[in-house]
Amino acid sequence: MSVSDLCSTSVSTTSSADISSPGSESTSTTPKYTPALIIIDMQNDFVYGTLAVPDAATIIEPVNSLIDLPFKVKVATRDFHPDSHISFAETHRKPLFSTTMIYHPEDPHEIMGMQQVLWPIHCVAYTGGADFVPGLKTTEFDAVVHKGTHPNIESYSAFRDIWHKAVSELPDILASHGITDVYFAGLAGDYCVKYTALDAVEFGYKSWVVTDAVKSISQDQLAFEEMKKKGVELITCEDLMARLNAFGD
Repeated sequence: MSVSDLCSTSVSTTSSADISSPGSESTSTTPKYTPALIIIDMQNDFVYGTLAVPDAATIIEPVNSLIDLPFKVKVATRDFHPDSHISFAETHRKPLFSTTMIYHPEDPHEIMGMQQVLWPIHCVAYTGGADFVPGLKTTEFDAVVHKGTHPNIESYSAFRDIWHKAVSELPDILASHGITDVYFAGLAGDYCVKYTALDAVEFGYKSWVVTDAVKSISQDQLAFEEMKKKGVELITCEDLMARLNAFGD
């Protein structure tokens, strides 16, 4: 089965103040196109479990088709929460999917709160819910980035927490491979995929979301439109395959 067959069913700790982007230096030559693939949160709890994204299982094969393509580096991310994480409704003794205000626990200068959606308990570290979904080609990943590991800090993006204070190892991984373009697929399009793709733009990368290898908790199209307005490019699996072939040696 071809990539186009699999992918034709859907719609088209460092201070972040010191971020250095791959495009920030003025050079006389354009950097060679060097793509990375980031697979976001293809985990049991997001596919079949306590916080299952609608139709999430339908993108396992398209995601695997992307993993087979010749990217310079392939990275997976996982939510990896402590059992009393700040995003869990049970932690606050409030109803599921209600909201509450949260504050940075370690910075007294951060007086502004953020509104937090309260989720079911999900992706608890070292439990089956945090494991990659069966059938995912995990042996092809060059690295796995965990997020949401601090009990009192939320992290949707694989680059940094919601406060933009603690930066993950992902920027260093991409920089070490000379990456210019980052392609995102996985779950959920309106949360972790979106915020990671938007951060990729801020970190200086050309950011792409593979629309037919993403599913959202709410509406895919709304998330795609928001990302596009903020500089993220949208692409299908088939067009991505053609793009990689066009830039191939």
